[in-house]
Amino acid sequence: MKVTVLVVGKVKHPLADAVAEYEARARRYWRLEVVEVPAGAGRRGAEAEVVRRTEAERLLARIPAGSRVVALTRAGEGMNSRELARYLQRLATQAVPDATFLIGGAFGLSPRIVERADRRLALSRMTLPHEMARLFLAEQLYRAGTIVRGEPYHKGD
Repeated sequence: MKVTVLVVGKVKHPLADAVAEYEARARRYWRLEVVEVPAGAGRRGAEAEVVRRTEAERLLARIPAGSRVVALTRAGEGMNSRELARYLQRLATQAVPDATFLIGGAFGLSPRIVERADRRLALSRMTLPHEMARLFLAEQLYRAGTIVRGEPYHKGD
């Protein structure tokens, strides 16, 4: 199964190396594609809704056809690592061609994106910068792959 991560913005140092490492690890288990779209309206002081709308258009245009869409938002449901692994495994066994995870920019995801999503997932109830969210998601995708294959990386319950 293909896993697509659509994210607003690029990762800058000091997290770039960690993100690259975990995305490379996750690729051992999933056909992982990461697509970065430019951030909002590109001007300082832009209204949050204008920025979110612009980013929503860019994200929506990149969602693969037939994909299950997961919006990462702190208002989403919590899921532990084993639950994420089961979710991805279930999609694969149902012949879902693609799971797409959406990570918003500085103002979060547009309500339009959240409504479009098949599922809403919270990595944390705290607000995270998109770079941190991308790192956490990459590590969890890697972890989910090791859980599915019964490999020893995951030490949790």
